[in-house]
Amino acid sequence: MRFAKVILLFSCILPVCLLTSKTFAQTPSRNRIVIAASTVLDGKGKILHNTRIVIEGSKIVRIDPKAGPVDYDLRGLTVLPGWIDAHAHITWSFGPDGKNGGAGRATQEAAYAAQSNAWATLMAGFTTIQSVGSPTDVPLRDAIAKGLLPGPRILTAVEPLAGRGPQTGTPDEIRAFIRKQKEAGADLIKIFASQSIRQGGGMTLSQEQLNAACDEAKKLGLRTLVHAYKDAVRAATNAGCTEIEHGTLATDDDLKLMAAKGTYLDPQAGLVIENYLLNKEKYLGTPGYTAEGFAAMEKILPMNHDLVQRASKIPGLKIVFGTDAVAGAHGRNAEEFIDRVRDAGVNPMTAMISANSLGAEAMGVGNLIGSIAPGLEADIIAIEGDPLKDITAVRRVVFVMKGGVVYKSPTHNIAH
Repeated sequence: MRFAKVILLFSCILPVCLLTSKTFAQTPSRNRIVIAASTVLDGKGKILHNTRIVIEGSKIVRIDPKAGPVDYDLRGLTVLPGWIDAHAHITWSFGPDGKNGGAGRATQEAAYAAQSNAWATLMAGFTTIQSVGSPTDVPLRDAIAKGLLPGPRILTAVEPLAGRGPQTGTPDEIRAFIRKQKEAGADLIKIFASQSIRQGGGMTLSQEQLNAACDEAKKLGLRTLVHAYKDAVRAATNAGCTEIEHGTLATDDDLKLMAAKGTYLDPQAGLVIENYLLNKEKYLGTPGYTAEGFAAMEKILPMNHDLVQRASKIPGLKIVFGTDAVAGAHGRNAEEFIDRVRDAGVNPMTAMISANSLGAEAMGVGNLIGSIAPGLEADIIAIEGDPLKDITAVRRVVFVMKGGVVYKSPTHNIAH
């Protein structure tokens, strides 16, 4: 019933958004667009100079320095593929009382807030996100996919599997839960195999339960993202799960096992904890957020820096970019790049790739997004400055194109 109510609420606000989205999105005046760029990061580690990107419809068709006429002159900026955030909670917002509303709000105000979050995220240069764990994601995902609302592409887990020990269910019951999410339209499965790190991060699912969940998802063609700390990291890796979220207090041996098995790691170097601390009064006293938990967070931040530092040194470990953006962080997703480079010593190019081609690979869509190359979706952004020299340049996104549609441009004048 709640899910149906959310869909109804989004349908009620669509006529308003349809009127405004024409202002937000500059629809190309013709089917072909040419972008001139002096510096292009291709998303895979290469830097292209003084070239032009040719787009037809929603796709990049070629890279040609002599193509013309030029529609968007982005010379003097750094051009790169739209970023991918592997872990966000796009429908989380603060309620009318200013307090954290969490994932389950189904009101008109919450629906508007979710769309506002999506718009802010897109304007920050993130053209694709995984929103991992709320049925309220689904109508927003579908409205954006149909072109009814502006926002990033959304992949969602619908309802997560919440680990509660034996109470979570038998392996057969867990398999049935996974199938239910597939039927509800899930793009992936989110699994909580640990307590919150604020509560110590202990395991909440057995090895047998994890084995059942990840095996059933794999049979259905779905990826599994596992919220895991400490011992749960190794357990989820051994269960054949796709990606570990967070991973704080994992040992180097755990990380080496992940590398050997091809398991992706999505750690958070800073934004999520910094956002909680910045908005402490808005979270404190809401479900799951206590004074003790906030005291723990201040100790966790250096642990997260340590994890990213250690993980970056493990040969072959695939580290993707995810922010865990909740209320207060939407539109500030790029701060995580700064945390990784400044506080955890990650190479800036590695940080960019983690949110481009590697992020797309982890989602199983590397043939569609994540790089600037012929045949891929025209998800292209431009920033003022060079993030390889000054990582804070990621804050200055001045051009955003998603699927060949320009949503943000540094000038209204089209160059020729």
